[in-house]
Amino acid sequence: MKDYELSILFHPDLEMNLDPALDKVKKLIETSGGKIVKEEPEGKKRLCYPIDGNEFALYYFFDVSLPTAAPAKISNTLGITDEVIRYLIVKADPRRAKAVAAKEAREAEEAKTASEEESKVTKEEEA
Repeated sequence: MKDYELSILFHPDLEMNLDPALDKVKKLIETSGGKIVKEEPEGKKRLCYPIDGNEFALYYFFDVSLPTAAPAKISNTLGITDEVIRYLIVKADPRRAKAVAAKEAREAEEAKTASEEESKVTKEEEA
């Protein structure tokens, strides 16, 4: 299984009811033998240029692990799916994953330090 990043632009009319379209994509990934590692909804954004007469799209990003043949199957299916305006599936860069993990660890350490300082100040105020 290899790691991939899947970016999908959904039709803006689905803003109020995106769940069926998301379920369709998730089912497609799982039936292809893949596993969703992370998903990030980015919300509704203006497009740089109109696509099929649409000025806006709903952005959604997935980090997935897929077998070798799955990206082609997913690509073929998403290409004919009405809810999807555009999609892009690329192999994940391992250096990016390391950088994200390091950033998250650094943020967690900073939050822990800030929490400890807060509790120290609270204890001093009580005394």
